[in-house]
Amino acid sequence: MASARKTLFTGSLTFVVGLALWLFGLDEEIVIFTPSKIGVVLMVLGGLETLYGVYKLKRPEDAAG
Repeated sequence: MASARKTLFTGSLTFVVGLALWLFGLDEEIVIFTPSKIGVVLMVLGGLETLYGVYKLKRPEDAAG
């Protein structure tokens, strides 16, 4: 159960960091990357990890192994 909550927390945190980069990095441009594009990627990855955390919380205990 702790692993599912940890996955849910880290996914949510990654999503929030990505959202902040996307919102506040629109006018910035660094030589190698654009913060807003990295923010979108982090939001997608954070959303997927959050959904996986929800799946781990909701699945039946006998299927957990």
